[in-house]
Amino acid sequence: MTQPRITVLISGRGSNLAALLEAERAGRLGGTVATVVSNRADAPGLALALAHGTRINVVDHRAHASRDAFDAALAEAVDHSQPDLVVLAGFMRILGPAFVSRYAGRMLNIHPSLLPSYPGLDTHRRALADGVRIHGCTVHFVTADLDHGPIVAQAAVAVLPGDDETTLAARVLAAEHELLPAAVRAFCAGRLAIDGRRVLVRGERRSAPAPLLVPVA
Repeated sequence: MTQPRITVLISGRGSNLAALLEAERAGRLGGTVATVVSNRADAPGLALALAHGTRINVVDHRAHASRDAFDAALAEAVDHSQPDLVVLAGFMRILGPAFVSRYAGRMLNIHPSLLPSYPGLDTHRRALADGVRIHGCTVHFVTADLDHGPIVAQAAVAVLPGDDETTLAARVLAAEHELLPAAVRAFCAGRLAIDGRRVLVRGERRSAPAPLLVPVA
């Protein structure tokens, strides 16, 4: 049986991409990372993809006169890879409504906060400034409403005394590396269903904590 095809969009170092590729190598992803697309030709994550034997593509946002033009070129590249799932793994461009609609219900994003708290940028700095005791990360379906799509899974990370942005970010990133492959695996297994603003995970027991919640000390 052919595994679902996954296209991953990146902009930088690709640490979450590395987690997906490692899960694929270990047979724990349930799908195949067929293509990695970046908006930056110098993104270090592209080298990770090539080392894994994964096809890469670059759609440079700076080569397009408008966001709509970039989105159209990106959609062409993504469509060429024929994905069952598109994963935004550190992709640092805001996508327009037409692009998002094109992949509705089959595009996931990993965000470094416990949404709906702290959408957007500088999540760790904002969490520390607010004095929160629990921070974390979220995998959600992408919608036109930035960082507000239906939530698939979250990982909680304790904010420790003496934490700064660097130490907190490192622990959240470690949680992301666990959470994103788990969420992708659930999608590839056909376990996720969007019900309005909620995501139902088939096989979850009501009496037990959600299996995709990954607390990290």
